[in-house]
Amino acid sequence: MSKKKVYIISHSHWDREWYMPYEQHHMRLVTLMDDLLEIIKTDLDFHSFHLDGQTIILDDYLEVRPHKKEEVQAAIDAGKLKIGPFYILQDDFLISSEANTRNMLIGLEESRKWGTPVKLGYFPDTFGNMGQAPQMMLEGGIEMAAFGRGVKPTGFNNVVINDEKYASQFSEMWWQGPDGSKIFGLLFANWYSNGNEIPVDKEESKVFWERKLADAELYASTNHLLMMNGCDHQPLQKDVTQAIKVANELYDDYEFIHSSFEEYLEAVMTDLPDNLSTVEGELTSQETDGWYTLANTSSSRIYLKQKNTEVQRQLESIAEPLATMASQVSGHYPHDELRYAWKLLLQNHPHDSICGCSVDEVHREMMTRFDKALEVGRFVASEALETLTLAMNTEVFPEESRPFIAFNTSGNQKQTIFETEIEWERIPFSEMSPPAGYRELKAKDLPDFYVIDEQGQQVAAEIVAHDTRFGYDLPKDGFRIPFMANYVTVRVHEAFDPLSWKGYALVAGKAKEISLTSMVTNDGYHLENEHVALTIQEDGRLTLTDKITTQRFENLLTYENVGDVGNEYIFKQSPDKTVLYSHDYPAEVNVITDTPLLAEVMIRQTLPVPVGVEEEQLREEMKSVTEFRQRHATRTKETAPLTIETILRLERGKRQIQCEARFNNQMKNHRLRVLFPTMIETNEHVADSIYEVATRPNDVADTWTNPTNPQHQQTFVNVHNETHGLTIGNYGLNEYELLEQDTTIAVTILRATAELGDWGYFETPEAQCLGEQTAAFTIEPHGANDGFATYQEAHNFQIPISVAQTSRHAGALPADKQFATIESPNYQLTSFKCQEHTLNIIMRGYNLSSDEEAPLTLDVPGHQAVRSTLIETVSDKALTSTLLPAEIHTTLWTSDNA
Repeated sequence: MSKKKVYIISHSHWDREWYMPYEQHHMRLVTLMDDLLEIIKTDLDFHSFHLDGQTIILDDYLEVRPHKKEEVQAAIDAGKLKIGPFYILQDDFLISSEANTRNMLIGLEESRKWGTPVKLGYFPDTFGNMGQAPQMMLEGGIEMAAFGRGVKPTGFNNVVINDEKYASQFSEMWWQGPDGSKIFGLLFANWYSNGNEIPVDKEESKVFWERKLADAELYASTNHLLMMNGCDHQPLQKDVTQAIKVANELYDDYEFIHSSFEEYLEAVMTDLPDNLSTVEGELTSQETDGWYTLANTSSSRIYLKQKNTEVQRQLESIAEPLATMASQVSGHYPHDELRYAWKLLLQNHPHDSICGCSVDEVHREMMTRFDKALEVGRFVASEALETLTLAMNTEVFPEESRPFIAFNTSGNQKQTIFETEIEWERIPFSEMSPPAGYRELKAKDLPDFYVIDEQGQQVAAEIVAHDTRFGYDLPKDGFRIPFMANYVTVRVHEAFDPLSWKGYALVAGKAKEISLTSMVTNDGYHLENEHVALTIQEDGRLTLTDKITTQRFENLLTYENVGDVGNEYIFKQSPDKTVLYSHDYPAEVNVITDTPLLAEVMIRQTLPVPVGVEEEQLREEMKSVTEFRQRHATRTKETAPLTIETILRLERGKRQIQCEARFNNQMKNHRLRVLFPTMIETNEHVADSIYEVATRPNDVADTWTNPTNPQHQQTFVNVHNETHGLTIGNYGLNEYELLEQDTTIAVTILRATAELGDWGYFETPEAQCLGEQTAAFTIEPHGANDGFATYQEAHNFQIPISVAQTSRHAGALPADKQFATIESPNYQLTSFKCQEHTLNIIMRGYNLSSDEEAPLTLDVPGHQAVRSTLIETVSDKALTSTLLPAEIHTTLWTSDNA
């Protein structure tokens, strides 16, 4: 009988920032790398070190030790340092589809600058795994993935039955995505530290291996056993090769080797049994007790999620599409600038960072990175807008008009109202002193205005405001030009094709009256347009009627408040079980905007919320590291008023209700959610996830003991049946729960906690999120056949129209143009950018349906298309006019003139 083989892989799972600030971890990383390079030179038996699947470690090290670059390169060339395939170890669910892809794209490219990356999708500590990972990995040329969470290992004595999609008797399995893609999956059934700190002493070694070997053999499907020699921020075990020699002396029936993933996986794949389980789709610990799924990190420090959404939208949905359009004019695309911004953003995407489960210093630094990446995205967009507008023919507009161009950079049809500020008149500082210029402009009586389109026709628009203030230009060939100017704020109602622009001009004169009636009646308690009627009840709740289907949704928009004695990772309701509902308190309604194009009303409600929990008791429970389920601190009797102002916005021609909740949080240890009872009888619902609209059960497994069932979302969650449904969109509100009572969608808009949690006591006072807060979300009903349209509208909600004022001038481009055509009821665009290092165009989207095909027509005039992979190489897939179920669809467009 051949020996069983034990593969010992040295590694250190490196959270860049977590329970200490980034630089504290960073300096320890430098020490680890120094030790590693030294052991590689001095211990010839040291096989290799797995660098945690993230290439950013190399950047971080060389930032402090730049003179070590050649030594690092030599270690990689010798196969001693195993690198890639990702840039960072991200949280799958809390970053966008494109952010997940860019992490792989950048990681693989960075890896190949050094050598050959490890072709293993590495998700050791990701808080659940996205369902589309198999398709994404295969698109990146990766056929295997390793992960620590999401699948329940059952062992040989508990054989998996067919309907258990999230459990496996072996640590080895197949993982299948919603489109049918299948890869090999390796579960760290005994965690990624099961071979940590191997003893050299023979007696200690014997005790160690007796337990570790038995644990591994409980789940291993072959005679190849994996031992991960490392853990979180684990210093290098310098005597690991000596420890391995001791183990080989102790056991005759095992061979212990210092090894790598490549060697281990090659051996395992050769001996795989036929009876491996297949796990399917999202892996989020569905078979566990439900407490440690860590899904509540999606509501920890919601301000991070909102800022992340803003930056992602700026880069992938605004800057990149505009820069791509502009590149066809200028012959230039800002590859370097966008790569810099994406790297900054991705540095905020590790699972302890974007999840909001680190110490306060970490998250303060994240906000700086967010702001830096955002400003780069704004700069790129501004430069692209200037390039495009200067290339347009705006001489079609009257001489005394002020032309401006509006761009829809989303991949969907978009009917919307956008506002922009138009400079009408200026006085440069060179012509008049600033105070004199300001006074002269301020004293002027501005004329009436109206807005025309390229054909000279008046469009539906309103003049909102005038202002006089300082401004400046930054010429590309001269010094800055400061001035005072009069500005006119214009509100325009328009419909746009996907990836298109339209030209307008502000003209002095009397506008023709818009022959439309007000959408506001009953002192603001009733809003109505062509598609929906919205009534505000006396208690502040809403009744929404879909005039197309005649379906009514009642008692929407209740705010729910409860105590929280959990931590940044996990919500745990305080033992008092006190629940406050906004509809139990008076509601005041005020009209904000009442025009033929737009209706806005504000609902103001005040709840008497406990100021916190019993602080002294909770602090003792936290200091003693009492597990949250054993805590007894209850909410205080003392309360303070929490006033929530909700602005409801209804636009002409739209079925979507846009909402913004504003409040000043001065309370601690509590959670605030907004509830939408759908009254729809169904056992499942759908939510926008990573390149898929995931179908999830409303009920939990029998093993689930957590009284809540938190879930992740990207852009929306939807409940529907055969005849109608309700879609709730959001902006950076990534946590929801589907409540059994009335099939209610509950979206978390604030969770305030006092500690990090996990393995010790780390205070996080800033996680209480004190101060002014806002939360934006949408409500949209639909019928039997137009649900996908509401999904696309939820995406539109996150992507504003981009507007740029320009001058009258000649140009080759028309002032009204659709740059690219997208025709499909199911296709959702996620990326429109230039291929890395070229001016070829990448267009990517996915099927909103996981079970039905859809027709698909894409066109970029003047370009020829081939299918592409996620990493922007030519695919072996053929171009078709059909979008397959759950398909991620990428095309590469080459100019006819290339």
